Amino acid sequence: MRPATQWAREDLEALSAKGLRRVLEPLDSPQGAEVRVGDERLVNFSSNDYLGLAASPAVRAAAASALERYGVGTGASRLVVGDMVPHQLLEARLARFERAEAVRLFNSGYAANTGILPALVGPGDAVFSDALNHASLVDGCRLSRARVVVYPHADVAALTRALEQTPARRKLVVTDSVFSMDGDVAPLRELVAACEAHGAALMVDEAHATGVLGARGAGLCEALGVEDRVDLRMGTLSKALGGLGAYVATSRAVADLLVSRARPFVYSTALPAALCAAAECAVDLVEHDPAPRERLWGHIHRFTDGLRALGLPAEPRSAIFPVILGEPSRALDAARRLREAGLLVKAIRPPTVPDGTSRLRFCLSAAHTTGHIDLALEALRRVGVSRGP
Repeated sequence: MRPATQWAREDLEALSAKGLRRVLEPLDSPQGAEVRVGDERLVNFSSNDYLGLAASPAVRAAAASALERYGVGTGASRLVVGDMVPHQLLEARLARFERAEAVRLFNSGYAANTGILPALVGPGDAVFSDALNHASLVDGCRLSRARVVVYPHADVAALTRALEQTPARRKLVVTDSVFSMDGDVAPLRELVAACEAHGAALMVDEAHATGVLGARGAGLCEALGVEDRVDLRMGTLSKALGGLGAYVATSRAVADLLVSRARPFVYSTALPAALCAAAECAVDLVEHDPAPRERLWGHIHRFTDGLRALGLPAEPRSAIFPVILGEPSRALDAARRLREAGLLVKAIRPPTVPDGTSRLRFCLSAAHTTGHIDLALEALRRVGVSRGP
């Protein structure tokens, strides 16, 4: 047996013993409120397709048209010959949507966060990161080789003390706007004030807020009116916009610097033109048709009320609702029982969440119906998931 195979088998056995081994389950249907997994037809509460645009006829038509004109692959990074007109059009459209000087595209949110941070800060600098930030921000902090200061979740007082006490050439604060595993939101107004008082830059990851929050769907920064006081706003094309990729809305100078310094941008083959066209169409729908977002928020309030009636804590802050159960075995068992009731709700376990906080994570979509929401609440009641660990 080859050494790597032996190592893998040992590690897989250890993961299985702890209830932490992952497996893949391919869908045999488009992404949507109801999906097919093998022979099962399930109501899907595990997708980030918040506005139901992943299978939108208009978005698919835009992608198909660009596919016919530009082909499948781009052939190179954008700095070589991979830059195409659809990339430029999408960046300009996103800049208008975000009301920013400029936008720079990336192939994923992970690529964006691990590219932006090392491009801006390095040795001699300090990055201040919320304790519950997404793994991509955590890894971006590490890759920057700057000093990393982790402050307690959403604790602006602790961050302020750290900013005061940490000597550094440059100081950069990074935070999610909507935290992906808990669904709560960052205290952005207070974070902006702390950064301005201490000469720090602020980067906000809007991945789970883009399309969901704000009058135009531009995210929490828009909802709170602080867009022009945040240095960088990272958004994704792969959640509420229904496609693939990510972007950062920022100043022209920062966007230009990323072309030379952000390694995932410099060294990755560019996004397919069809995905750019799809995203441009999705942005138009998000900005000009508020009905899906209004429908989503109706579901959010209905689900909040239902969870509270079951004795579960819930707040209408985003489309994400955790039902924390404690140990991985409890979360896996609850997910199995919900599946028997016709629901696809994946169990979330360490290291994605801290030890002792394994959970069911419900993600709501405008594509759901009120019947889907009520079905989920009734299934939770029937399987006895009516309190935390």
